[in-house]
Amino acid sequence: MERLDRITTGPGKMGGQPCIRGHRFTLEHLLNLVGAGWTLEEIQADFPFIEAGDIQQAAAYAAFSVREYHLPVSRPA
Repeated sequence: MERLDRITTGPGKMGGQPCIRGHRFTLEHLLNLVGAGWTLEEIQADFPFIEAGDIQQAAAYAAFSVREYHLPVSRPA
């Protein structure tokens, strides 16, 4: 896995959730915005400290965090 130097965690910040570069801005929040269809420009309008590299590393982190999990798929009866 590539080095994720934009992802930070700390027990005293946001309950230890992964955040973007020490800001009180969680990966979950960023990924929810991206998943809702927000563009980088729209995100930066509200959160000017967010950079394209932050989104790339957040996606890489998310992909890594689910890579070993297999979700059950229901089969039609």
